[in-house]
Formats: sequence, structure tokens, C-alpha cells
Amino acid sequence: MVAEPLFRADLPPLLKWAGGKRWLVKHLQPHWSKHRDRLFVEPFVGGMGVTLGLRPKSALLNDSNPHLINFYQWVRRGLQISIPMVYEREFYLDYRKRFNQLIREKRANTAEAAALFYYLNRTGYNGLCRFNASGEFNVPFGKYKTVNYQTDFSGYREVFRDWEFKTGDFSELAIDPDAFVYADPPYDVEFTQYSPGGFSWNDQVRLVEYLEKHRGPVIISNQLTDRIHELYTKAGYAIIVLPAPRRISCDGNRQDALEILAFKNI
Repeated sequence: MVAEPLFRADLPPLLKWAGGKRWLVKHLQPHWSKHRDRLFVEPFVGGMGVTLGLRPKSALLNDSNPHLINFYQWVRRGLQISIPMVYEREFYLDYRKRFNQLIREKRANTAEAAALFYYLNRTGYNGLCRFNASGEFNVPFGKYKTVNYQTDFSGYREVFRDWEFKTGDFSELAIDPDAFVYADPPYDVEFTQYSPGGFSWNDQVRLVEYLEKHRGPVIISNQLTDRIHELYTKAGYAIIVLPAPRRISCDGNRQDALEILAFKNI
């Protein structure tokens, strides 16, 4: 099913994305509202639920996944999808094959690749974004009652106009000293293969060390674990813990997950 273009204040995320934080916007808004004239920086933009929810005028948005950022960059340029958007297994397998061909041919930065990435994300299993050792997309077909596809992103293009997109390691970002930083790294002790190489404990520590140099407002969100709590507390962050809208498995039992929000220079 192809959806109509969106021209409204509340723009939902375009992509399905593991670990989306749209639900956190109401908790972040009071802090952001005091600094909304600043540049907004997300080192791990992912599905963009938070940025679209807060709607900063200017933003620097980064992710280590180049295919994700390529899609956003093409939306900003006025991406119009012309390939048939059909929810069928055969279409999915053909499009996945073509997308991987573009990756092999070093043409994954094209508008065609962006359109295919969008289709694969909306149609694949649980919105996963997973690549094999060769860097090829290997998510299976997803089974849904229906799938809504967007082909005209005009509403998003206008919002993206003053947003800059980067791809690479978070440490490569040159952040303005007074920027407002919201960092949502891949969860500690969870599935972390959002990009080749994953995100290790050393990366969690590296992120805190990187943000230690920043003098502007910083908020970090993560799954609550003992070592994450200790890491953020020792780095001087104020901590709050929130119930998350998901459940985790612990010793064979399902229990409510907890989210940590860490604040500094707010």
C-alpha cells in the first residue's frame, strides 16, 4: 500500500529501526526546550525518532551505517521513488539481489540504492538492518498483514533542509562547543550488529571519553546495566531510570526493561 505524502507537524520515522527512541521524546523535550536555539547533534541517529520528535532547526546527524545515511541524504535532495513498491516475496528477493549488486559495484550511494534500501527496510523481517561478512544485506522477507510505503518525501525534505548528515565513527564528528548532544549508542549487552563490527564495551567507554571534552549539554540513553550506570556516574552524569516499552529475557524469564538517561551540562 502506497501512503500519501505527509505535510504535517508530526512526522513519524520513515524507517523501522531496532531500538527506536520515539517514546523518549516526551522525556527529552523539557531539557531540549531550554536549548532549542543550539545545534542538535546525534552521533547515532538510527531511525531518527528523536530528531523528528524534537524537530531542531539545525542538526548534525551521524550514523556508522552508510546505507542509512545515503537514504537520508537522498530524501534531503528530493528522492522520488519510481520502482514498484509491492509487498511480495518475489519482489523483495529481486530488490535485495539488486541492492547487493550495487554494493558490490561500489554504487551504494545512488538514488536507486536509497530507494531499494527504503523498500527492504519496510518489507524485511522486523525492520532489521543486517549485513554478512561480505557487507551484503541478508535480512529475510518479513511477514506482515500489510505494509505502507511512502514514495513522496516532500514533507521530510523541507524539514531536512538545514540538517547535515554524516556517516562514520562518532569520534570523527567535529562538534560545535555549545551544541546540544543526544547520544543513543547501541545497547550494552544486546544485539549490536547494526553495522559491521558491532559496538563493544570498549566503544561504550570510548563514547564517554569522547563526550567528556564537550562543554555543551549532553544526554545519553542506554539500556540500564550495572556497568553502564557506573560508567556514566563516574563520568559525572546525573542519572534517571525509566521503564522502557519492551521486555527482556533474564534467566529464562521475561521482565520489564529499564532505560537509563544520563545528563550533563543541562
